[in-house]
Amino acid sequence: MAAAAAGLSWRRVSSFTGPVPRSRHGHRAVAIRELVIIFGGGNEGIADELHVYNTATNQWFLPAVRGDIPPGCAAHGFVCDGTRILVFGGMVEYGRYSNDLYELQASRWLWKKVKPQAPSTGSPPCPRLGHSFSLYGNKCYLFGGLANESEDSNNNVPRYLNDFYELELQHGSGVVGWSIPVTKGILPSPRESHTAIVYCRKDLGVPKMYIFGGMCGCRLNDLWELDIETMTWSRPETKGTVPLPRSLHTANVIGNKMYVFGGWVPQSAGGEISTHDGEWKCTGSFAYLNLDTTEWIGLISDCQEDKSNLLPGPRAGHCAVAVGTRLYIWSGRDGYRKAWNNQVCCKDLWYLDTEKPPAPSQVQLIRATTNSFQVKWDEVPTVEGYLLQLHADSPVPSAAGTPGTGVPETSVLSSQGGSSLHQSSQSLPSVPCPEMKVDHPSQANNVIPNNVQLSLSSNSLLKIEGKEKVAASENKITQETMKNHADATAFKESNAPSLLPVCTSSPQTSANVGELHDLDKRTVIPDASVSSTVSSTQTMRTPQRQMAPVKSRERQWYDVGIFKNSSAVVSQFYLLPEETLNASNKMEDADVPDYRLLKKQDLFPGTVYRFRVAAINGCGVGPFSKVSEFKTCIPGFPGAPSTVKITKSVDCIHLSWEPPASPSGNILEYSAYLAIRSTQLQENPNQLVFMRIYCGLKTSCVVTAAQLANAHVDYTSRPAIVFRISAKNERGYGPATQVRWLQGNVSVRCSM
Repeated sequence: MAAAAAGLSWRRVSSFTGPVPRSRHGHRAVAIRELVIIFGGGNEGIADELHVYNTATNQWFLPAVRGDIPPGCAAHGFVCDGTRILVFGGMVEYGRYSNDLYELQASRWLWKKVKPQAPSTGSPPCPRLGHSFSLYGNKCYLFGGLANESEDSNNNVPRYLNDFYELELQHGSGVVGWSIPVTKGILPSPRESHTAIVYCRKDLGVPKMYIFGGMCGCRLNDLWELDIETMTWSRPETKGTVPLPRSLHTANVIGNKMYVFGGWVPQSAGGEISTHDGEWKCTGSFAYLNLDTTEWIGLISDCQEDKSNLLPGPRAGHCAVAVGTRLYIWSGRDGYRKAWNNQVCCKDLWYLDTEKPPAPSQVQLIRATTNSFQVKWDEVPTVEGYLLQLHADSPVPSAAGTPGTGVPETSVLSSQGGSSLHQSSQSLPSVPCPEMKVDHPSQANNVIPNNVQLSLSSNSLLKIEGKEKVAASENKITQETMKNHADATAFKESNAPSLLPVCTSSPQTSANVGELHDLDKRTVIPDASVSSTVSSTQTMRTPQRQMAPVKSRERQWYDVGIFKNSSAVVSQFYLLPEETLNASNKMEDADVPDYRLLKKQDLFPGTVYRFRVAAINGCGVGPFSKVSEFKTCIPGFPGAPSTVKITKSVDCIHLSWEPPASPSGNILEYSAYLAIRSTQLQENPNQLVFMRIYCGLKTSCVVTAAQLANAHVDYTSRPAIVFRISAKNERGYGPATQVRWLQGNVSVRCSM
């Protein structure tokens, strides 16, 4: 157990904003995407407000709820189905319990009291608290709880329940009614303050509900299984050490594991558990049950000391909720003995990453210059940072080496009426490498700021304190700058623009930086950079680049840095000392060096760089993304057109744009292209084929309905029609700005 606990890295959230709810116990929580929604509970009175915590921004807020707002309750049932939440039962005041059912539409923060039909056989559920309320499919399953046999709320006569109900839900909103399923096997004994979860094994697809622990005069640690398809109860045999009997604990499913934390456990005397359960204490123990093998694994024992306050303290009646693979725990009471009668509620919020984060999306190019890239990638939920790496086609010196001047080969498409791929006879001009520099990481753009403390130990655990996450707004416009220039002598004049092919090691060439939806007028900023070629048939393809063989010594990965957000401006990368160069090909289990001790290398013009990125959380560095490949620009060519607008008309659309900010001479003409359907796309959906729809000096053009009818809808991210616009000066065509125009009935929000 000590070895298992050593792999845990709990984080206490110490920096947050907004109205923090008062501490409590008996509350419940669910998660809707990155939001944790908390309702009810009590501490000097039962709370009736709804609190929301945004895990992406570390912000608490009180939504303005309306409708049939329920009274405050504690120890109630609380489940989430999409964006609606159901609340059943609970204690509304001391000795008085409820069997009311409320529905909250979280998309509108609208409460509604619902009245399900009574079961065809038997009575509806009686008022209760401490029951379990679990969702699977379109049904909720209610089991057990505690009822008050006395009609006088001041004279509490407890009755433990083991009745079992099924509540059928209507799609989206509303309920059908209660039913009492006919079950097989032995029903679990009566109990309250137990836990129930539903798990469906991927390979078998049989949903099962697991009930663990609870209270029935004494605390329990028995495990029960219900096969939901056959409605058969059973007691599965388990391996490993079963957690102590407990109640008021929490159980959450992440992956194939049921994580059990805290609760009341019997107070042991001389190492023996009291058989009468006369005294009990709160525990901070933590374990999980592998639901595929039914093996218990202890992570934190009941007697484990935590003098450094690195673990959540003992508690019961807390709430726990899973956001992705991260487990959050908030509040609860921390009393130790019943005789003390002075339990105090915790005020702390903790989280635990239960596994390494998944690989992010490929690095996407927003903008390229002669010596820098602006890149981004899709956010990974519940991570603490990202490790960005690159390597170049040309050899990169070690920190003790001499700067090189190698330039990669490039490939072009024939401009003589064909579209065959061949190697360019013109190599790119050699560019001398700049001097190596030593920089403090705080000087690097977009690197995690100084107020965020980072350390990565040998077990790859990243520690970040005091960080504040900013939720990235959903992008609605994609505009990409397509760049990859050759020496002017490599161009062959034709009636179509001459560009070089896409520099990417992946079939996907579009950088999904933001997207335009609908035909209304929208403004976009130039974003991504890749490159393209054009044939004399006025079509442009984006082929995969044929990679020149590179020796393994040249294929070293170098750190660009650790970034807090999912974007970066890359103009340099870190060089490793010669003795550690071989370790630079690290994957997720390697150490992150002290960047303050490393030298940095500038990017070279006209050079191809490959990028990959990995997410970091409390479990360490996750797997890297697929590799993307981009090329820095060569001076002298015009920049990309900017501020593209799409305006809707009755039978066409209007494209307009602004001239490049850096024309590098006189602009001779512009060309606009539309991605079209073709047989080549059927063979390789990621290899777009473009048809030129405009060539001239004007900074606008009309796209007719007939042209749009031939458009290809790209599904690399969200469905979109793709346009490209580029400018030409005396040296040739520069980068093309690519615009992805979203298709569908999704609201538009521009991302500038």
